[in-house]
Amino acid sequence: MLLSVLLQTPPVWVVIPFVLLLLLIATGPVLFPKFWHHYYKAISVVLGLLVGLFYLIQLKNFVLPIEAVAEFISFISLLTVLYIASGGIYLFFDMESKAQTNIIFLFLAALAANFIGTTGASVLFIRPFMRLNRYRLQPYHIIFFIFMVSNVGGSLTPIGDPPLFMGFLKGVPFFWTLTNLWIPWLTAIVFLLCVFYFFENKNKGLDEVDVSAHYSNKIIINGKRNLIWLFVGVASVLLDPNVIDGLPYLPFHGKKISFVREIIQLSAAFMCYKFSNQKALQSNNFDFEPIKEVAFLFFGIFLTMMPALQLLEAFAGAQKGQIAITDTLVYWSSGIFSSVLDNAPSYLNVFAVVLSDAGLSLNNMADVKQFMQSDRVHLLVSLSVGSVFFGAMTYIGNGPNFMVKSIAEQAGVKMPSFGKYIYKYSLPILLPVLMLIWLLHFI
Repeated sequence: MLLSVLLQTPPVWVVIPFVLLLLLIATGPVLFPKFWHHYYKAISVVLGLLVGLFYLIQLKNFVLPIEAVAEFISFISLLTVLYIASGGIYLFFDMESKAQTNIIFLFLAALAANFIGTTGASVLFIRPFMRLNRYRLQPYHIIFFIFMVSNVGGSLTPIGDPPLFMGFLKGVPFFWTLTNLWIPWLTAIVFLLCVFYFFENKNKGLDEVDVSAHYSNKIIINGKRNLIWLFVGVASVLLDPNVIDGLPYLPFHGKKISFVREIIQLSAAFMCYKFSNQKALQSNNFDFEPIKEVAFLFFGIFLTMMPALQLLEAFAGAQKGQIAITDTLVYWSSGIFSSVLDNAPSYLNVFAVVLSDAGLSLNNMADVKQFMQSDRVHLLVSLSVGSVFFGAMTYIGNGPNFMVKSIAEQAGVKMPSFGKYIYKYSLPILLPVLMLIWLLHFI
């Protein structure tokens, strides 16, 4: 009886809240920013609860809503500790701003995104990057930071980017991403740094500025103790009861729901903020609004996307054998969705289709593990790269994009509008790199 309830496909119209929420996320901050900023929390929560209650009351399905909430808690717990710990660390690089320095900075920041997440790396490094280039700071500096640090950089570990962490929660092994994605990662980073070098050579901002002052070439760090909390948050990710036997867990419908990891992460976030260096927090203009926005929006996303996942699985199952699921199709479909929607739900939706085509379900961890041992696992490479890399195509492709934009604008940088970002930067710069990735790795 319970199995038949779980397999029951919801009506198509139940997807409307999911589509509506994603459209509002895409258009609200641009078309009606005041209304959206005031009401986005209520809108997201209400839409999420409507879908959740429909499952509980109408479909009599309590399993998927509970699993969705459990995954949301795991998701937001990690982001919270990374965000708070990074926000309490003040960095200042007392060095001369030049192309070589910036290239090294961006490369190391992109690498660090894999250990502290794109959210943590974006919050931690964007301000010192702007301070480093204070005499010649231009919008392109922020754009390339978004490309490399807020998106592409975090594709080597599940900690790095939300789509990969969602895959980890569904059953993808922790070190699979590093083993399988490092070549596309390095290819994209090198190409983007080459283009960035071209922009740097055209920047003559220092020509009219006296930079004769002596640079100590030292790195000043305030709030070093937060590095400990960062380590605690990152290390706790490995405390997965589905991977480590003996860890306490909540048994639910044949699954092991983690809670030790989440308690550690939220406790670390609380302790981190309570004992953070206040001077560092003030210097970084730290506040909770960005992480609150992510929390409220993703609460709605996790619940409203349940019917979309089920319907996509059902459609893929019905079309099994009629549509060839190839690396090209997976790469571009996940990429296009991630460009105009958030890349985490885009990843999950396309992953659901890929699994369903193989006769498996995304809602069954055993099925995901079976897929990881199959000869079709190469499709997950194209899915992961497409979802993560294309998240940089627009401001709404990945959560840290808007965080970085907001921080830069607070510092006085005149950032491009939503449309200008696309036609001036992502289409002529990022898209050719993404096409090269496709030609080199997925044909």
